[in-house]
Amino acid sequence: MDNQSCVKIINEWDIVSARQLGRNVAKELGFGTVDQARITTAISELARNIFLYAGQGQICIEKLYENGKTGLRLLSIDSGPGIKDLRQVMEDGYSTSGGLGAGLPGVKRLMDDFQIDSSPGEGTDIRAIKWLR
Repeated sequence: MDNQSCVKIINEWDIVSARQLGRNVAKELGFGTVDQARITTAISELARNIFLYAGQGQICIEKLYENGKTGLRLLSIDSGPGIKDLRQVMEDGYSTSGGLGAGLPGVKRLMDDFQIDSSPGEGTDIRAIKWLR
């Protein structure tokens, strides 16, 4: 496998596939079970958001090797409606789906680095990194 693998998110089964891929890559990189669970939870949230709000997109999982550190980067890419109010979406407890609202703030907490770019009408790109300790 090269450094990046992607799963197209079109239906709910794709969320499961993305989770499995993430867990396998995390395990391969040496992440423990707790961090594997954090990573797969973050993938679930990101993939679910694509499925619910954008209709389709992709989750890419990338192995990182920077400055002697090993990590795993999640990329969530869609060309859906975009997010109008990023600040609101990043508030704990905010949910438009009636879900738990762990959503993006939850992903940010689970991972070490988190970046989001969204343009209404153009889609959303989210990058999140977990570093191996």
